[in-house]
Amino acid sequence: MDATAPPTTPGHRSAEPTAPSRSKSQQAYHWIKQRIASQEFSPGYRLVLGSIAGELDMSVVPVREAIRQLEAEGLVMFERNVGARVSMVDDTAYRFSMQSLSILEGAATALSARALTADDVRRARQVNELMVETLEHFDPRAFTALNQEFHAILFERCANPRLLDLVQAEWTRLGHLRDSTFSFVPGRAAESVREHENILVLIENGAPLAEIEKVSRRHRSATLDAYLIHEHPDEVLGLPAF
Repeated sequence: MDATAPPTTPGHRSAEPTAPSRSKSQQAYHWIKQRIASQEFSPGYRLVLGSIAGELDMSVVPVREAIRQLEAEGLVMFERNVGARVSMVDDTAYRFSMQSLSILEGAATALSARALTADDVRRARQVNELMVETLEHFDPRAFTALNQEFHAILFERCANPRLLDLVQAEWTRLGHLRDSTFSFVPGRAAESVREHENILVLIENGAPLAEIEKVSRRHRSATLDAYLIHEHPDEVLGLPAF
């Protein structure tokens, strides 16, 4: 997430005493690592050296050393013109959840399509318009929340409660794996809202359910593809389409 470290609150430091024998870089290392583990610093969270140094009452030098150590462990990644960010917690689990969700959500959207009312479509379009408005001053977390709201409208009238349970379970699992994929691939957001409109048009025009399912599935898997191209470009070739 492109954000600064949380502000200091009374008693915040005293709750986590540091061992006197630890160097400042080790103090910073354990302080940051604990927050990554608790997801206070969630995947994609931007680690601002100056803010962390101020929180720990030290210079940025030991903080930089700590972040380099965390990078070596795979918990932190560096990007040009961005700086240090928290890495994806479990890349493999994320891939599996996104692949599963593309199938489940696509099916649920198709099964819901004929039951959606004109008001449902209108609400979904209004949410998508809000997503467009966020693009100028992009906030990945807000965009992701709106994205979930948009898709929930489209599949909420699915008559298969078991399928809906599975979709919600994958949404929950993804929430534990990352705060927002769009913090890793912000350029994907603009493409996503265009694809949303395409799905709405298909639903409005009474397109075949198989087509709605295919387009909805492809929409979800395209976000995974964008992430893989960004994070693992050497692994993308040869991946199956979902």
